[in-house]
Amino acid sequence: MRKLLFLLIVTTFIPFGLTVAQDEPVTITFWHTYNEVSAENQMLTETVIPMFEAQHPNIKVEAVPYPYDGFRQAILTALAGGQGPDLARLDIIWSPEFADQGVLVALDEVMPDFQQFADRVFPGPLSTNFYNGHYYGLPLDTNTRVFVYNQYMYDAAGIEAPPATIEELAAQCEAITALGDEVYLFSDGGTSGWNVLPWIWSFGGDITDPDITTATGYLNSPQTVAAFEFLKEMTDSGCFSDGMIGSGIDNWGGYFNDTIASILEGPWLFPAGEAQYPDFEIKATLMPAGEGGSVSVVGGENIVLFQGSDNQEAALEFLRFTQSVEYQLAMSETGQLTVLPELLETEYYTNHPFYPLYLEQLETARARTPHPAWTEMEQILGDAGQLILRGEMPAQEALDLAAEQIDALLAQ
Repeated sequence: MRKLLFLLIVTTFIPFGLTVAQDEPVTITFWHTYNEVSAENQMLTETVIPMFEAQHPNIKVEAVPYPYDGFRQAILTALAGGQGPDLARLDIIWSPEFADQGVLVALDEVMPDFQQFADRVFPGPLSTNFYNGHYYGLPLDTNTRVFVYNQYMYDAAGIEAPPATIEELAAQCEAITALGDEVYLFSDGGTSGWNVLPWIWSFGGDITDPDITTATGYLNSPQTVAAFEFLKEMTDSGCFSDGMIGSGIDNWGGYFNDTIASILEGPWLFPAGEAQYPDFEIKATLMPAGEGGSVSVVGGENIVLFQGSDNQEAALEFLRFTQSVEYQLAMSETGQLTVLPELLETEYYTNHPFYPLYLEQLETARARTPHPAWTEMEQILGDAGQLILRGEMPAQEALDLAAEQIDALLAQ
């Protein structure tokens, strides 16, 4: 049914926005972080790009995949050498940094039809492209993390329902860990913002004040301290795995093989899990709520155009195409949540088995601190988390120090 709906929409699609005739054949480069063997990359290279090239026969798109962990540095290195892509799919947390460095094109200055595209997307993802009075990209996809649980393990432990609150989650530890050795209630893979912010915010804590001028009083607040103390207690007791302190535990493998009862994960888990474990029924619910509510972290990517592009008009044509119904629906099939509200009323989304839950979580989810110094801020946050969870420094002391370090960054 999904494929049929997709084909019906594609065959009736009329390109949106201003298009520019391309007389001379050109090749544009699009760098991204889709895993080379992933469903996302397959959809991009085998369906989406050929669709665009058929509509624009004089424009070829060379898609270049990079590992996420090295992507930011790869772009910075290439730009420093006078190289780099025409377009890139940037994590939303990097957009302010690259805009601040002056390497991105302000789209609202070069696209006469920019506002038409801006008006069509969710305001939240769009806002991550705004810096110093201009928009330096458009949202490509959005996502968040929800609480994914193993129904088989819950049934075996005699637990009737997944936790609605953090307190209920903690109370489930004994029953789950009694199922066997090296069995965990929850697991995650680090202390980056992506990992710890859902806990910090749900406990009622924060990283900085709303104006992003100070971390003192926020990162080291009683609520944030309580969040880290909870994570440490749960890790020390064996309720949570030691993945957050760098053990390298396979969270997906443990979840699908009945040794990890729950994880926080994005919508890409569902198509990937269906492909690898077709008989496994993935179950999910909202992030367990604390004093601050049920608050998860907003993820997603923006598409940006670089100042050094020699083919900006052709690149803008592909950028426009990524905002189309056909592109957005195709990538939705691989777990990339659309940025177009209009698609939420289509049969594909209204009848979707898991997207409605993610959309509900997005109502309270928050974006990581939109600041050019976020990468350095996140390193400080992650280091503090490691000191706390490894028992090398008390939570209050580690977060006091981290707040001072972030304050120094913000003051520069």
